[in-house]
Amino acid sequence: MVIYMKVLIADEVDQECPSRLRAAGFDVKEWYGISPDDLKKVIADYEILIVRSRTKVTKEIIDLGNKLKMIARVGVGLDTIDVKAAESRGIKVINTPQMSTVAVAELTISLMLNLIRGTYLAIDSMKKGLWAKKNFYGNELYGKTLGVVGFGRIGKAVAERVRAFGMKILVYDIFVEDNALMRLGASRASSLEDLLSQSDIVTLHVTLTPETKHLINARTLSLMRKGSYLINTSRGEVVNTRDLLDALKSGHLAGAALDVYENEPPKETWEKELISLPNVIATPHIGAQTHEAQVSGAIAVAENIINAFKPL
Repeated sequence: MVIYMKVLIADEVDQECPSRLRAAGFDVKEWYGISPDDLKKVIADYEILIVRSRTKVTKEIIDLGNKLKMIARVGVGLDTIDVKAAESRGIKVINTPQMSTVAVAELTISLMLNLIRGTYLAIDSMKKGLWAKKNFYGNELYGKTLGVVGFGRIGKAVAERVRAFGMKILVYDIFVEDNALMRLGASRASSLEDLLSQSDIVTLHVTLTPETKHLINARTLSLMRKGSYLINTSRGEVVNTRDLLDALKSGHLAGAALDVYENEPPKETWEKELISLPNVIATPHIGAQTHEAQVSGAIAVAENIINAFKPL
């Protein structure tokens, strides 16, 4: 068999990816958990690098990759890859934005229900051997207004699902088209401030850019309704978590659910205090952690690489 190119997979992916690449004639090295120092030492030997969110592909690593032709991310965001450095070297950068749409949307719904009903607290109480039924009065989603910040694939998928709960949907996204709103029975907010002031629950689905970093901060949190909820399954740095901690401790917000953090894993004192609050649900960035999503992403990356480089 002709070997076309050498591929390094730096983070654990579903075996559909290496299996398909090998079957197509690629020389695949699986080095899951490779350290930054080791990656710098070996990257010059490979034409293709495959990563997930753990591996940070810096300019230094890219510059050392003399043979690199493609960096592939099994996942949605590209914030862990220095895309500008790659493009300046003529290295193609790809990802799999479609892989986690359903998984993240369903996680968002799960967090929303847990948060507003306090289900997670009731479960914990039962596991401790208590029968504290009278302590667990929650709220219903029916008739509430959900503010969706960012109306791409995931934002739309969340809106589509919450329609079944009889929620009102308010959207803030400067690029959203009217027909997409009409199809999902959603309304357009005139501004972020407008959305925050009208929503009972706010869910974030934006990419991390200089404009969205700390989009949710002390000022914007103060505009949210007293007793409302915040859910973030997008990127941790979209929220200033110190400000979120203050808003929760003051009682301005009723609760928050977070799957992403400014530091992963959380390491700052305020982050640890935040996730320890009883009105905060914290999960360890599991948005795309479903078997279906991982298989889908692995297949998509492999097929993209094969289509890009294997001669006809």
